[in-house]
Formats: sequence, structure tokens, C-alpha cells
Amino acid sequence: MPSVETVSALERRLNASIPQQAISGQVAARLKHFGRTAKIAGFRPGKIPTKILDQYFGAQARQEALSEILQRSFVELVQARALKVAGNPEFELKTNDLDADIIEYSATFEVYPEVVLGDVAAATVERLTYALSQADVDNTVATLRRQRATYAAVTRAAQNEDKVMIDFVGKLEGVVFQGGEARDYPVTLGSGRMMPEFEAAIVGMNIGEVKSFNMTFPENYHGKDVAGKEVTFTITLKSVEEPVLPEVDADFAMAVGINDGDVSKLVDEIRSNLAREVERRLKSRNKEAAMDALAKVATFELPKALVSHEMERLMHQTVQDMEQRGMKMKGMQLPPELFRERAEKRVKLGLVLADLVEKNGLDAQPEKIRALVEDYAQSFEHPEDVVRWYYADPSRLQEIENLVLEENVVEWVLARAQVTDKPLEFAELMGN
Repeated sequence: MPSVETVSALERRLNASIPQQAISGQVAARLKHFGRTAKIAGFRPGKIPTKILDQYFGAQARQEALSEILQRSFVELVQARALKVAGNPEFELKTNDLDADIIEYSATFEVYPEVVLGDVAAATVERLTYALSQADVDNTVATLRRQRATYAAVTRAAQNEDKVMIDFVGKLEGVVFQGGEARDYPVTLGSGRMMPEFEAAIVGMNIGEVKSFNMTFPENYHGKDVAGKEVTFTITLKSVEEPVLPEVDADFAMAVGINDGDVSKLVDEIRSNLAREVERRLKSRNKEAAMDALAKVATFELPKALVSHEMERLMHQTVQDMEQRGMKMKGMQLPPELFRERAEKRVKLGLVLADLVEKNGLDAQPEKIRALVEDYAQSFEHPEDVVRWYYADPSRLQEIENLVLEENVVEWVLARAQVTDKPLEFAELMGN
């Protein structure tokens, strides 16, 4: 009789057996399949005797048949016992003679844990808030103007936001270092293209002026020869141009995508886009806070198989991201252990979310899925095409459904936890 042993909190061992007759039937079927296309000297495909096929393919057929029957037997037995298996089982044959009438085996596996959620009402969550203002809209318009600025020559001293032309020489211990010299080099002051100390030295200089100053490069500077070292720069200012901002008129509106040049439409679109971005960022950060609160009050053991699988997934994802950024990762292997903490948190939250959704009826309703798709689509030129794209493929829509489920859980947590609101500054929210 099959039996199940408890090895540890989540680990189980199934002891069972399979009849030889079941294996031999599968072996015969596989040999017949091989015989249809096998090329063996002296025989035509489809006319090869079973005895000959067995000589060539018998070992492979038996291995495949045994593997399939073991998997099938395992699935049937754990389903009959309503065991929720986490990860793949490890099989061990107990019978040495594989020609025996009965083949005994054991399968060691993990089961999903019972999710134990502590007192959510005792958890504290800091909910971030922000109210969009007209100043935010005005500042965005100003940024768009600066991006489309033209430049006009001036004779005054250089100041921030000017475009200047310089010659410079940098010396380390009296010797020009690699990359430390240039002529007719353009710099837009305040752009951050050069080191802050370098740009600051130019501010206040007049055309034709020569200035020397010392500067220490950061320890992590990409130029290893000068990283962490003090160098001497000599700068010659050759020209200064100040930015000329475009007027906020019909031409400007058309330049930034408003076809009819209506400035009021431009302002409305900027306000709408900013409002969506503010909401998106607040949602993201508040979701993270709510999930952190859930993770802290949830205490249960995690299946090692699920954690290991998530570590591997995060490792491969990181390698792909690095390759997309131009880094050469071929042949490089990141230790999966680096991702253990993140993997454990993700597995725990995945189990908690599934449990909360099931026990509290937090399923994603069609109208909320539709609303989220339509909201996301507003960021595109033809929103209706984006909506159709999502609904054309269930796998795409599944991504949105998962987001709705997460939103439902966040709302559930915030309705029960001890929530304090924290207003943010615009720059802090936007990560500037």
C-alpha cells in the first residue's frame, strides 16, 4: 500500500510501487514508435523485428517508460491524497532488479505551507501622498522650453545654463593625464556633463580669461589613473552663449505634439500626464509599503524548491538586464545566493497574496481590469489600439489581472493596518 511519511515541516516522502506490466506495455509502444523511422542496415523502416529494435533502443525505451510511469504514478497518488506539491519530486528506486514484477520507489517532495498571517491591525504603514499643483505644471512647461532653447552669443561673464566654449589642460603631478586635454570643447553649465567642481570653476569667468584650479576626482571615478587624486586644471574661456527660450505660443505647442497649436490643450495634457505619473508612483511606493507590512506579520516556512527556483529566475533576469545595457556577460555566472533574500520575500508574498485573495474574495473583477487597461492606454497616441492589443491575448491580460489583484490586497491592508500619511515633495516623488 502506498504511504506518505512526514520528513520535516514541509517535506514529505511517498513510498509506492508500480507493476512491471505497466512498464513493459510502455516499452513496447516506444519500440514500435522507434521502428517507424529507425534506420538499421538490412531492414526497411517499419519492418524491423521487435527483437532487433530492442537491441538498439531497448535501454532508452525502458528509461523513458519508467520515467513517465513514475511521474504518472506520483501525480495520481498525491492528487488522491489532496497534497499540494511545491516543486519537483526526487525519485529513488528501491528495487534493484528492474525486471522484477513490482518496482518499488520513493518520491521526496515539499508541500505548500499553511499561510499564517499575524495581526494586520497591529502593522504600521506609512502612506505617501502628494497633491499636484499648478507650479508643477508650470515647471514642466519651463523644462520643455529649456529643452528647445536656442543660444545667442553674449559678452558678459559665464553663468549657469550658459553654453560655453573652452580649452582645458589637466595635469597630474605636472604631467597631462590621458583625456585631460581638449580644445574648443563645448560645455552647457549646470547640465552635469562635467564634474560639478569643474563647471563651478567656469561660472564667473570672462571671455579670454585663463584660470587654474585644483580638483580631486572621486575614488570611484572611471578614469583609474586619476581616481581619488588631486589634479590641476587650466581653463581658457573662448565664448559664452546664453539660452533663448521659446515663447509659449502655437508654434511651441505644435513643436511638442499639439497638432492644432492650442496652448490650453498643451497645458491640460501636461497636467493630465503629470497626474497619471504621480498616481502611478504613489501606487508603486505605497504598494511596496503595504507588502512590507504583510511580509513582517506573515510567519511560516517557505518551500526550498520555490525559493531556489525564484533565485535562479532573478539571477537570469539580472544577467539579461545587464546584457541589454551593453555589458558582456557571456560565460559569466552570478551566484544565485546573491538573490536569496529577494527570492524569499517574493515567494512569501506570492503565497500570502494567493491566500488573501482566496479567503477574502479579492479576485480581479472585469470592470477593474478594463479600467486599468484603459488608464494605461492613455499614455499612447492611439489608446483604443492598446486596449485591443491587451484583450487580443489572454497572457497579456493576465499581467493586468495580477496588478489588479495586488491593488485589491493593498486596499485590504490599508483598510486594516495603522496608516499614517506622509506628504512628499515633487522632486522626491519623481526621484529627481
